[in-house]
Amino acid sequence: MLTDEEKQELLNKYKITLRQLPRIFVNDPVIRQIGGKVGDVVKIIRKSPVAGETLYYRVVVKG
Repeated sequence: MLTDEEKQELLNKYKITLRQLPRIFVNDPVIRQIGGKVGDVVKIIRKSPVAGETLYYRVVVKG
């Protein structure tokens, strides 16, 4: 999960709002496991043999 400062940096960097980020539900098993709350932003790192590492961001919403 991103800190409030990291979240603001992300939004400023891409000139977006939280509503423009892809969503993930608060009742998703992984979000529940890490203690995510509505409004949190999670950073997902996916590894690929072709592309290397790719970063994804999701905002936690009610489900």
